[in-house]
Amino acid sequence: MIMGLSIVLLVTSLLLILFVLLHRGKGGGLSGMFGGGVSTSLSGSSIAEKNLDRFTIVFGIIWFASAVALGLLLKASGN
Repeated sequence: MIMGLSIVLLVTSLLLILFVLLHRGKGGGLSGMFGGGVSTSLSGSSIAEKNLDRFTIVFGIIWFASAVALGLLLKASGN
């Protein structure tokens, strides 16, 4: 169980780093490289940007839950 949660924590950590870097900041961000800049100028906020926000939130919740669960398991096991 501890190994599984450690893997989930590692994978979600890497995905969160990727998703945060893809977000459009004040200067356009890395999401502009993938076509996000063209659609945002037409409609204000693109569907891709909204989906990126959703994915970031979902993976943030999964990351938080796995970190708490891993901490509780490690405390209970005495490691």
